[in-house]
Amino acid sequence: MKKIGFIGIGVMGGPMALNLMRAGYDLTVYSRTKAKCEEVLAAGAQWADSPAACTEGQDAVLTMVGYPKDVEEVYFGERGILSAAKPGMLLIDMTTTSPKLSERIYAAAKQIGADALDAPVSGGDTGAKAGTLAIMVGGEEAVFERAKPIFEAMGKNIVYEGPAGSGQHTKMANQIAIAGAVSGVCEAIAYGRAEGLDLDRMLATIGSGAAGSWQMSGNGPKMVSGDFAPGFYIKHFIKDMRIADEEARDKGLSLEMLAEVLRMYRALDECGMGDLGTQALIRYYDQE
Repeated sequence: MKKIGFIGIGVMGGPMALNLMRAGYDLTVYSRTKAKCEEVLAAGAQWADSPAACTEGQDAVLTMVGYPKDVEEVYFGERGILSAAKPGMLLIDMTTTSPKLSERIYAAAKQIGADALDAPVSGGDTGAKAGTLAIMVGGEEAVFERAKPIFEAMGKNIVYEGPAGSGQHTKMANQIAIAGAVSGVCEAIAYGRAEGLDLDRMLATIGSGAAGSWQMSGNGPKMVSGDFAPGFYIKHFIKDMRIADEEARDKGLSLEMLAEVLRMYRALDECGMGDLGTQALIRYYDQE
């Protein structure tokens, strides 16, 4: 299994595609903006002019796009993946999207004899570049085992989570935990600033103890220095939290921290900050 179609060459998809090529896979790529594909095309990938064309003749097709509506379009659209997929082909959606949509893709793939997995990732652009992503996979376990070499080219912590949709549900739990962690780091910095502490020293001190987290070590210094370049966009985190909030409500859960952090990020988005990185949540506290 060496021929892969990769749809969605962006902040995450670009380095993931390059890592697949470094592992020896032959890639054909499609993205709505061809200019974003320049680096992978220069590295030897082939260009396709539609999701269907990117699917034809492949052993597997991977998608890493933005929103559920984008996933629906590339799979179910007129020139979408499912219009060209063949029996035995692997269809792997690595976008963070609706678990219900992942279940629909799984069922549609089954009807044509193809195999679908939902495999969202965590680790941001840093993990995508380093090939150390956490990958959470839903679908049939035997299909997961077939796909594992592909995942190993992009990630390190690769876990089979359960039936179709389970990868997405695990990613929702991940995003819920991040919402609380990133807001906690912001509040620690806001407090430290108000008390006149040396913020870099404070982060180094508390980050080495029980308060330590990736958000504190990875995003805390960026918050202090005002580096808001996106490793993960605010607008995409809002999408993830909205899905998590809807899924929780469907189960009768009221996740108050998630809802509050979602409200704060939406306030930043309304002020035109949706293309900043998630660490820009500190700007919410700066405005208070």
